[in-house]
Amino acid sequence: MANEPAPASTTGQRAEPKKGSRVQSIYDALRRAILEQALRPGMKLPEDTIGEQFGVSRTLVREALKRLAVEGLIELKPNRGASVAYPTLDEARDVFEVRRTLERLVVQSLAGHLSQAQIALLENHIQSENDARGRDGPESIRLAGEFHTLLSKMTGNALLDRYVQEVCSRCSLILALYGRPHSSDCAVNEHRQLVDALRLGDADKAMALMDRHLEDVAARAALAPRGSGDIRDLLAPYASAEGTAQR
Repeated sequence: MANEPAPASTTGQRAEPKKGSRVQSIYDALRRAILEQALRPGMKLPEDTIGEQFGVSRTLVREALKRLAVEGLIELKPNRGASVAYPTLDEARDVFEVRRTLERLVVQSLAGHLSQAQIALLENHIQSENDARGRDGPESIRLAGEFHTLLSKMTGNALLDRYVQEVCSRCSLILALYGRPHSSDCAVNEHRQLVDALRLGDADKAMALMDRHLEDVAARAALAPRGSGDIRDLLAPYASAEGTAQR
């Protein structure tokens, strides 16, 4: 009996995955709220308010916020708490410049190497983008970004995928701050052309298309950001969705 593990140790081992799962859920919900522009650049993110909204401790909220800070989506300042990142125009230009370099590498790696299943997955995603036409805004931006991160995953290069995921998230935040209304028709057509070039194995054409596509995205800039509302109201649907997923 003396060699049996203590019950407390077993309980701790069981609790850890649950804690990690809760942090992941809060992170996912906050990240989506930022990328869908519910939480606007510059908005304060009080740990206690978020914790109450999601029914979790401030400790779990803090861990989720730290992950978002690493991604560049929020800013953590001593004695001032967390807020949604508010990149300057110069920072925005730097992010898009890095993104263009990374995504040229992505399409260069994928040209002529996509499987039929991967091509079908990309075409299905483009169809989702097409179905969202007429609802331009947060959904359009999110779907457009997901097309690019889908490509990066297909390279099988974990480090490249990580960097592309990060810059795409930051670009979505930048568009939420500086982007002006646009038609999603262009993005859908350009994504189709990219897939066609990749299917044919034309790396040069794919890189040129990606360059032009990202130049068009970066060119959209408005003169002033839009306003924001109360964080409780903005997070309510995300907290509800997170609670449903837990059940």
